[in-house]
Amino acid sequence: MTPRVGRTTVDDGQIGSRTVGVMFVGSANTENSGPLAGLVIADFSRILAGPYATMLLADLGAEVIKVESPGGDDTRSWTPPDRDGVSTYYLAINRNKRSIALDLKDPEDLATAQELARRADVMIENFKPGGLVRFGLDYDTASSANPGLIYASISGFGTAQGKSLAGYDLLVQAMSGLMSLTGGADGPAYRAGISVFDIMTGMHAAIGILSALQHRGSTGQGQHVEVNLLSSALSGLVNHSTGYVAGDTVPYRMGNAHPSVFPYEPLPTADNDLIVIAANDAQFRALCAALGVPELADDERFRHNADRTANRDQLRPLLVAELAQRGALEWWRELSAAGVACGPINTVDGGVAVADELGLDPVVQVGEGADAVPMIRNPIGFSATPSGHQLPPPDLDEHGAEIRRWLRG
Repeated sequence: MTPRVGRTTVDDGQIGSRTVGVMFVGSANTENSGPLAGLVIADFSRILAGPYATMLLADLGAEVIKVESPGGDDTRSWTPPDRDGVSTYYLAINRNKRSIALDLKDPEDLATAQELARRADVMIENFKPGGLVRFGLDYDTASSANPGLIYASISGFGTAQGKSLAGYDLLVQAMSGLMSLTGGADGPAYRAGISVFDIMTGMHAAIGILSALQHRGSTGQGQHVEVNLLSSALSGLVNHSTGYVAGDTVPYRMGNAHPSVFPYEPLPTADNDLIVIAANDAQFRALCAALGVPELADDERFRHNADRTANRDQLRPLLVAELAQRGALEWWRELSAAGVACGPINTVDGGVAVADELGLDPVVQVGEGADAVPMIRNPIGFSATPSGHQLPPPDLDEHGAEIRRWLRG
């Protein structure tokens, strides 16, 4: 990727009770817009959860300064796949940011990092708990210099007995119980196909930051926001974790079946499997009518959801017999027209294509000219303050000089 050289101007404004604000102007960006315009986020996080959180906030107008070690974020080298030699993993979570490389063991670079924390509205980090104390970048030290600072920490297992444990998504998928729920009923446990708890924790971090900003707007006070992967995982297991703590029931692996609803799974057709969902009695009646077997909806074994769930082994072959008459795509069109929730099992390219066909415009070109990178659009829509996709993911230390000039200003 070709470096984009910019210049820096300062535009002070009032946010809450604090005087802050910065606007960087360069060839690939103009004034930030969006509901978070004017906020400065010092992003000391790396890998996935933190960078995903800060990208969401950057899309909404925040000025995110990505602080990297001289070797760069690990994900820069996580290939394949890549685009023009740059990891698509890194690209996926780092748009709309500016990069500065700082060696915290170097006194001058450390002073720069500390000044950035002093000038920022938000600082986010995912070092091991306590790892920033020796650099004077921990919450107590940073907030003493910047009382209005929102300081967000992401860890794997919290700051108590789990503070020394490495926070990898795969570990949390295993230790939280998710893997015990994923895979065939008689087969081994599987991880989810994505780093689901890294993403979930990043969302929780963003929610926490926004909530703390709201509080600061009312009181002028900053605070420490803490999230960890295991707590996010247990929250994200929702009905399964609550089924245990409130219902004393340990859920078990059921393949693609749902423990409380039927049908709610893939069913075979004449060619490929089709996801079929009837989550209430009216939906089941519509499904039976569309399949040409309306009498099933009045069968006492299947009349209500609890009946269908209890008697799924009797109902499933009856539905499969009807679905076997046509292919998945034909059934998808016909059942969808009848108001039945269903859909084919796509690969990722098919998922992007469906979103495009449905008018969701999933792909945006981020940047200008040869530097533009096709990326997935921010999923949040606003009627008055739309999100933006101005800056492609930065090269390492691409904006180091201009950030230093701003900090000296």
